[in-house]
Amino acid sequence: MVGGGVATLAAGQVSDQAQAPILEALLSCRAQKLAPFYAPGHKGGYGVDAELRVRLGAAAFELDLPELPEFDSLHDPQGPIRAAQALAAELYGAAQTWFLVNGSTGGIQAMIQAVCRPGDRLIVPRDAHRSVVAGLILADVLPVYLEPERLAAQGFALGVSPLAVARALRDWPQARGVLLVRPSYYGTCLDLAAIADIVHAHGLPLLVDEAHGAHLGFHPDLPGSALAAGADLVVQSTHKTLGAFSQASMLHLGRGARLEPERLSQALRLLQTTSPNSLLLASLDGARRQLALGGEASLQRTLELAAQVRTWPLGGLSLLGPEHLPPGYTLDRTRLCVLLAGVGLNGFEADDWLRQQFGVTAELPTWGQLVFILSAGNTQQHLDRLRAGLTALGELKAANPQQGTGSPAEPAQVSAPVLRLSPRQAYFAPTRTVPLEKAVGQVSAELVCPYPPGIAVVMPGEEVTAEVLACLQALQTNGSLISGAADPLLRTLRVVQA
Repeated sequence: MVGGGVATLAAGQVSDQAQAPILEALLSCRAQKLAPFYAPGHKGGYGVDAELRVRLGAAAFELDLPELPEFDSLHDPQGPIRAAQALAAELYGAAQTWFLVNGSTGGIQAMIQAVCRPGDRLIVPRDAHRSVVAGLILADVLPVYLEPERLAAQGFALGVSPLAVARALRDWPQARGVLLVRPSYYGTCLDLAAIADIVHAHGLPLLVDEAHGAHLGFHPDLPGSALAAGADLVVQSTHKTLGAFSQASMLHLGRGARLEPERLSQALRLLQTTSPNSLLLASLDGARRQLALGGEASLQRTLELAAQVRTWPLGGLSLLGPEHLPPGYTLDRTRLCVLLAGVGLNGFEADDWLRQQFGVTAELPTWGQLVFILSAGNTQQHLDRLRAGLTALGELKAANPQQGTGSPAEPAQVSAPVLRLSPRQAYFAPTRTVPLEKAVGQVSAELVCPYPPGIAVVMPGEEVTAEVLACLQALQTNGSLISGAADPLLRTLRVVQA
């Protein structure tokens, strides 16, 4: 087990990571064969679409149960949910763990509300996920943006340096905390332990969006977890790299954390549904058990698959490796970041080509990279198809010598626009819609970002610049989905009414 966290099991219960309290409770409820005069309306599957029942299986509906007395309440857990959360806390080395049924988004927003009050400042990285911006709006918090370090040759964000955090805390002593992202979408891990020491020296909490790192710390060849590095609050998307259903995540409180657990519970009661899906909760319970009982062996197989990829001759392609990273950064080797320089295609074009020709789909295409997630769910057959696709992609340059010497130039990195209103003020202000070219100099009322990875280019309250518009248009032209704008074609933009 990692960290030996403090479990908060109910009285009389004994820790046993082989248990799955939520699944066991659901199976027990199903076995009672109750006459179901309660929601959901499909009544154990009898009232569901016939084809849906066949395709998904009867058990999916039989176990889709509400918060029956024999089950538990997510907002005030006393039984199986409490026991399952305590087992997760013990495994991850947390003081307390909460299960999340609306993804890491709800956890990130709860962290912000637990740490900040309206009008407070929070230090956040510019490459934070859009859910952070939504959290700032909901909590009426003002951001202090940090520019992440970037890999010079490829241009993508690595993470925030300890020096940048120290400078921000010096310049903004009124800040209530620091929120960082680790690992990045590309698998790079910043020096979180050094940053934790800096933040804690100011008496502040360190919040970490570890959405892509639920598996970290469970194999000696992987970077350690954010909790082990000293983070006070950590959100993980258990569904991204482990075996939980999509949308199922966890929120961990570090031991010795600098805030009250009840603040988090209050925030989650405000943000999470009162009708949690029992299948999502059971999948979190199962993913925890799977990791506890066989996590290191499973990750060993995953790392062996990833190591195969690094031996392939890939022509014009290369893989991001530790040798590319500056001092202080480590790499999650289960994340494969393929560098496309020299192929003549950008990442959006390459992703389409791989999907059409080989049935291979990347997690994230960007201008100059393709990012692939390897996990316990990947097989050798999957890897064989990936090899065929990447080999053919790497040979495109040789087969088409008329192509340029590199992938199309990525738009220049956008300088952080000036924040003229708080995100909440801009979100709730009277607005007007203007043609895109008329938006320059106006205050954006929208959060507009390419998705994935969901990192905003312009945020509510920021001044729109020509540089921002050029970047958005270039990304859209080359296949990136622009999310958040009221006009999906990006012909217009909503701005704050002067």
